[in-house]
Amino acid sequence: MAGVGKLLKQAQKMQRGIAEAQQRLADERLEVSHGGGAVKVTVNGHGEVVALALHPDFLKEDPALVQSSLLAALQEASAKAKSVHEEVMAKATAGFQLPGF
Repeated sequence: MAGVGKLLKQAQKMQRGIAEAQQRLADERLEVSHGGGAVKVTVNGHGEVVALALHPDFLKEDPALVQSSLLAALQEASAKAKSVHEEVMAKATAGFQLPGF
């Protein structure tokens, strides 16, 4: 039974680590820009868009260019957030060992 107690303590420690990591990800800000800085997207560590800035002159450009630049910025921000999320969560769960796995 001593193994079960140790496993339970380890699981509680991991749970606290995950909660702290989730909060850090919510507070994290990642900024991406495209179109020479005309499009700026800011996301948190969960990939949620928290800010979007478009230069007024950029909006006078061809709508297809505006759309493609905005889409590229959003996709890059999403990928960046995913990478940060995976890294932070891997650290939070590092060292947790289930017996028999």
